[in-house]
Amino acid sequence: MKVILNQDVKGLGKKGDVVEVSEGYGRNFLLPKKLAVLGTESNLNVAKAKAGSAARKKAMEADEAKLLAAQLAKVAVTLKVKIGEGGKLFGSVTGKDVAQALAKDGIEVDKRKVSLDREVTGVGEYTATIKVHAETTAQIKVTVVEG
Repeated sequence: MKVILNQDVKGLGKKGDVVEVSEGYGRNFLLPKKLAVLGTESNLNVAKAKAGSAARKKAMEADEAKLLAAQLAKVAVTLKVKIGEGGKLFGSVTGKDVAQALAKDGIEVDKRKVSLDREVTGVGEYTATIKVHAETTAQIKVTVVEG
């Protein structure tokens, strides 16, 4: 029996997938719990249309992410930090600091998506990687100065 999944079902498939299941599993478990609908001709056409629109939406999001990554590659951030004796930092520089500096420049980035390639130990230039999309990242230059 063919069914179209309404939700992700572990071991079977993801939402919107058309899968072949046994009669008993479909009639006694999937359909009564509304985890799936019967794979009739009209339901299959609706599922194909939804899959097509989801694919177009995903492609548009990937294109937008590539544009944002290209814009971010041109950006450089300067962070002013307190420096103690011997050139040691007071505190630390994290992705949150980089995200706040980008926000001051008008670029909104989630602080959890920003990671520094190496630990910031003092004044100098560092590289931060920003995860823009699932498969798209951008690298920006971060300059740490005494201030």
